[in-house]
Amino acid sequence: MDNRDNRICIGAVVGVHGVRGEVKVKSFTEIPEDIDQYGIVENEPGTRKFEIKVVGHSKELLRVKIKGLDDRNEALALKGTGFYVDKSVLPELEEEEFYHTDLIGLEAQDEAGNFLGEVIGVYNFGAGDMLDIKTSETGKSEMVPFTKAYVPVVNIKDGYIIVSSLLEYAEEDEEDLGDESDEG
Repeated sequence: MDNRDNRICIGAVVGVHGVRGEVKVKSFTEIPEDIDQYGIVENEPGTRKFEIKVVGHSKELLRVKIKGLDDRNEALALKGTGFYVDKSVLPELEEEEFYHTDLIGLEAQDEAGNFLGEVIGVYNFGAGDMLDIKTSETGKSEMVPFTKAYVPVVNIKDGYIIVSSLLEYAEEDEEDLGDESDEG
């Protein structure tokens, strides 16, 4: 197994700040300012290592100083670089908590164990996590709320999730709309 499979992206360089090599970083950690608490970070292929220190904020982003980087142009060249650490340095997860990267690639099955598709992404647009599932039937992407009602079972070890049928929920919504129009 490639040890990169045990890594997780905790942030990414999205821009530069000033002329002394500071970078703007989008943090993916629970407490954004703690991004520098996990030790040395590395780029995705593992070919470069960085010692980082949070030095301030720039709107919703962090201003980060990378040891040995003092030039704006060098900093600009890092735009798009993800900061990765080994999962072993991250805090233990509570029961029913998952890293997004652990969910991506899981099989989506119905309650009977039939294959529905594969989780291809996890997003949060402000109202909670959504799973993006590429369906086997149409090949299209379907968004499913990552809640117990829609995803009652997550089994990372065996590589699958159970998804309540989207069709059932769509039919229920249509029935509710029909009831409302009958009342009017």
